[in-house]
Amino acid sequence: MAVYITEECINCDACAQECPVAAILSDESEKNPYETMRFYVKPESCVECVSHADEPRCAEACPTEGSIVWDMPFIVDFEDYYAAGHEKGTYQIREHKKKGMMLPSVKAQPYIEDIAMSLRESKANVKA
Repeated sequence: MAVYITEECINCDACAQECPVAAILSDESEKNPYETMRFYVKPESCVECVSHADEPRCAEACPTEGSIVWDMPFIVDFEDYYAAGHEKGTYQIREHKKKGMMLPSVKAQPYIEDIAMSLRESKANVKA
């Protein structure tokens, strides 16, 4: 995952319809840790639209500034980050019956390498 939906989300559903890999869960999904509050991007599924578009489609479709921000790449270097976030309830990483928790060591995701880590660390707005 490299994008994150913040509390600025107005639950309009514009982002979910644009996701080419169905990584965005509605505020009504039982798999969404923010159920009834805002939409949620599954970090283990988000490909940041790499091979689908030049930038994340969800952010292009979102009408609310600051709702979709950069997050850390879903790669092994940030496995502890995502595992800790899962434990805190920030992320709800999917559990596979045979593979266990779908952390980056099980399946890393592509990301836009040109995005500075400082932007990701500060959770900067995707729509610059």
